[in-house]
Amino acid sequence: MAGHNKWSKIKNKKGATDAKRAKVFQKLSREIYVATKAGGPDPESNPSLRLVMDKAKAANMPNDNVNRAIEKGSSNNAGEDYDEVTYEGYGPGGIAILVETLTDNTNRTLTSVRTIFNKNGGSLGESGSVAYMFDRQGYIVIEREGLDLDEDEMLMNVIEAGGEDMTTSDEVFEIYTEASDFTSVRDALEEQGFKLAQAELTMVAKTMLDLPEDKASQLENLIDLLEDDDDVQNVHYNTELSE
Repeated sequence: MAGHNKWSKIKNKKGATDAKRAKVFQKLSREIYVATKAGGPDPESNPSLRLVMDKAKAANMPNDNVNRAIEKGSSNNAGEDYDEVTYEGYGPGGIAILVETLTDNTNRTLTSVRTIFNKNGGSLGESGSVAYMFDRQGYIVIEREGLDLDEDEMLMNVIEAGGEDMTTSDEVFEIYTEASDFTSVRDALEEQGFKLAQAELTMVAKTMLDLPEDKASQLENLIDLLEDDDDVQNVHYNTELSE
């Protein structure tokens, strides 16, 4: 599992420059808009909206931005239409990469994603070429600061809530669930009084690969460029990158 590396990247995004944060908020606004347009503005009756609102909260996105995106998505105007498209490919060192996009122009996005792969030692693959290497799972983070619980005690709470697995670092407990159990586990942990630093559905690699040192900087550049693309929402890969 991506484990502590995943949380480190989330922390880095939270502490990014204003320009980087603005781009994260822009992408979250697009997700909120799409979820609202599809299922309505009430997160209690729209699970997809609740999920992305949780992501927005974890990213410290201002409430005004969230509310504007909901208002835009619930207006009667036609607005933009977005397609969810996932691209699959290989990076330097044969690393499998999944790229989740939300786009109003699939030709533009395909061209951009393919160019980033080709210019940075990677190659875009066919649909299904790497998706089988990942599982969709729930991912929940609880920070250890202020908690008077050791790993065994926390694991008991996680099992009681229905969680499947847990990894531990000095900073956090990282909890993994079946995708179908994510909502119930998240709600059960909140009912137990835990404050969740992160809660989302994500793609988790079934097996992590070792990345040759001489390929690390090239892969990092590839991932950074993909994540910086306006249409790209998430990038998943099956190796560890330095923080």
